[in-house]
Amino acid sequence: MTKHLETCPWAQGELYVEYHDTEWGHPCYDDHRLFEKLCLEGQQAGLSWITVLKKRPNYRQRFYNFDPAMVAAMTDDEIEDCLLDAGLIRHRGKLEAIRKNARAWVAAQKEGLNWSEWLWSFVGGSPVINRYAELKDCPAQTEESKAMSKALKKLGFGFVGPTTCYAFMQSMGMVNDHLTNCPIHPDNA
Repeated sequence: MTKHLETCPWAQGELYVEYHDTEWGHPCYDDHRLFEKLCLEGQQAGLSWITVLKKRPNYRQRFYNFDPAMVAAMTDDEIEDCLLDAGLIRHRGKLEAIRKNARAWVAAQKEGLNWSEWLWSFVGGSPVINRYAELKDCPAQTEESKAMSKALKKLGFGFVGPTTCYAFMQSMGMVNDHLTNCPIHPDNA
């Protein structure tokens, strides 16, 4: 008997389906994309991911396509101007955290930190493939995401709690939480 496969139930609507099928859970080792997603996951705190996903083009425009050096150099006036932009989540702490994170990212890089290797080290360098049958089985945080959160905060990052870090790990493919009935799950490939 052939197993009937369905996309993860949260992936509803064209934008979400495209994100689910082409980004979420696919391993990413690119520093630029890792930085962008770490910042955007922090914007989600208390909101749904679709809110951030819809606003992602505006974030890319206002935050120099998430070039860490350029974001780190943003002025207070630029951040104030972002607070007036309805295309962003107008939360001062969240917007300032993007610049704060860029400054921490650049500083650590200058000290020789390889971001991709460092971030991936929290899962042993390769994707953790989970096998959850239902969305309710997926954790909101893990010991690994708690460790990542603590380490990022120590480096000076903001809006990187354990739940945010776990969402980041899922989205960057460090953890594959596609449900076992999803065609994207590695067991179904």
